[in-house]
Amino acid sequence: MSSDAVTQFRKATEAGDIDTMMSTLAPDAELISPVSGRLVFRGQDDLRILLSAAYGSLANLRWTDEIGTGPRRVLLAAATIGPFHLTEALVLDLADDGRIRRFTPHLRPWLPLTLLAIKLGPRLARHPALLRRAGRH
Repeated sequence: MSSDAVTQFRKATEAGDIDTMMSTLAPDAELISPVSGRLVFRGQDDLRILLSAAYGSLANLRWTDEIGTGPRRVLLAAATIGPFHLTEALVLDLADDGRIRRFTPHLRPWLPLTLLAIKLGPRLARHPALLRRAGRH
């Protein structure tokens, strides 16, 4: 792994490169859903599906700022979904080896977040086991 998985993740998400995106994640990585707050997506297989669907739904994604240098970072982004502008603050917790262990995304405003949820719904519904696993605590 490169010394800076966060930089690689930023570039990969902007380019839509899911393989590089996945290489930045720790094996036990997890993402806490910004829509439900209760669903937690865990592991490489489930995160590949989720991240492909989520970042594949956005256009013009650009990370504008990175805050922090230690094991917790915050990335700020702007993107579009349909006709709407969306902003994201993504809190990343890094594993000891520097790879991303936990994502906590914060998306706004409400209308584009709702559109994102509508687009993700059918894509994730094709994977009912993923949703069952994400609903476990």
